[in-house]
Amino acid sequence: MRLTKLLAIISITLIASGCSWFGGDEKETPDVPEQELYQSALDMLEGENFPLAIEKLQLLEARYPFGRFSDQAQLELIFAYHKNYEPEAARATADRFIRLNPNHANLDYAYYLKGLTSFEQDRTFFEKYLPIDETQRDPGSALESFQSFQQLVSRFPNSQYAPDAQKRMTYLKNRLATHEVHVARYYVTREAWIAAANRGRYVVENYQETPALPDALSVMVLAYTELGMTDLAADSQAVLDANFPGYQSNISLAKKESLLSTATFGLLGSSETTRPVVKSAQAKQPAQDRSWFSRLTFGIFDNDDTE
Repeated sequence: MRLTKLLAIISITLIASGCSWFGGDEKETPDVPEQELYQSALDMLEGENFPLAIEKLQLLEARYPFGRFSDQAQLELIFAYHKNYEPEAARATADRFIRLNPNHANLDYAYYLKGLTSFEQDRTFFEKYLPIDETQRDPGSALESFQSFQQLVSRFPNSQYAPDAQKRMTYLKNRLATHEVHVARYYVTREAWIAAANRGRYVVENYQETPALPDALSVMVLAYTELGMTDLAADSQAVLDANFPGYQSNISLAKKESLLSTATFGLLGSSETTRPVVKSAQAKQPAQDRSWFSRLTFGIFDNDDTE
């Protein structure tokens, strides 16, 4: 009996010591007053130490969910996520703030930060220094940014962030319209006339007063002509002539590229014959035959004999 009690005591002692071995190194975060914690987070934001600012703001939310600084801490957290290049977290936090605080005095700021996060999401390091065409990239984040700014401007037209949002919306609208024209051009090269016409019509209906509008109308003229819809083609041409008299389109009909051409990025199997939609004022000079070395090096080492 004594042996049983002794074994039980030893087992309890080992279990207790084992818990201390595995959990003894964990340090509990001491309780910090709400105002002190919030001020510390602001200091981290001002010092651009965004990861630590996020940590302190999250701790503030967890410990003081209904405190004096809870709403402002959520706004600061959106900003910290945005500056720390965490767009998904920034948008999710903004959506939560908008949902939980529909009548907040700084609701316009939440919409602005949400739009700004999506606006800068695609702007990588290389795009700042290299001439990369953003209009040929996926427009998902651009569309999200436009919608957020549009909500801001429509709900808070007198907001201090509305003027900047308007300017960014103009840029985004031009970008989205140009992207649609790029897609329409792709459908033209594949002779997918219905898809090309639909893309052109979408630009005309949704992105008027953008630089891409005449190209969209040119796509419609070509696509409807190829489809045998002469009335629609004539109407599109009339709108183009009335709004952009003398406009010379560079939309051209290319033959279908072969699989070999697509796989080799046009080095092999490409078609040299194209039929222009609108005749140019000056005939294009025939291009000289390029060597394999010239194509592989993108013409960097070509000798320029013309002046």
